[in-house]
Amino acid sequence: MVDKCPWGGAAMVKLGFIVEGDNEKAILNSALFEGLMTRLGLDYVKEVFNAKGGGNLLPQNIGVQIDALIQLGATSIFILTDQEEAPCITEVKNRVSAGQNIMVVVAVKAIEAWFLADNTAISKFMGAKFQCEHPESYPNPFLFIKQEKIRLTGRGVDKKRLLCSRILASGFSLEAAATHPNCPSAKYFLDKLKSLTI
Repeated sequence: MVDKCPWGGAAMVKLGFIVEGDNEKAILNSALFEGLMTRLGLDYVKEVFNAKGGGNLLPQNIGVQIDALIQLGATSIFILTDQEEAPCITEVKNRVSAGQNIMVVVAVKAIEAWFLADNTAISKFMGAKFQCEHPESYPNPFLFIKQEKIRLTGRGVDKKRLLCSRILASGFSLEAAATHPNCPSAKYFLDKLKSLTI
């Protein structure tokens, strides 16, 4: 498939992904994400590179991963990271931007906010109808989810990886999170993917 790459020029598009941590990797390795990529007609390198921490996403630290993705045929690379304590998305993008044909996607405040934005999946996980009006407003969305799970069921979830596993099992999808009116970072990611199919 020949598309116009958003960074300029017509090219055969094949995406590569570098992520901040285990949860981001699990989302991009999920069957629902693979189904989304198939529906969008996007080819991508199936191996998702995990930098194991936002600090490891600095350009001087991810050159090896970028080179590996290029060797595997990637023409465009997405870096998926969290905002965390940074004052704004722009600062994070400027810190981790590693050059041409690399798109940085920043989850506000953290990827777990996207879980809150998928009303169906979070409700299934909570065991009750659950809607979060402003999923990106919590400084620590994982802690908020943990507290709400305890409030509703008397039991929490101790680790982020366990939460991610259970949310994915509950049917979490990027598409659902992106439809939330107050989760623009998920919508941004989906829109950037869709832009490659135009």
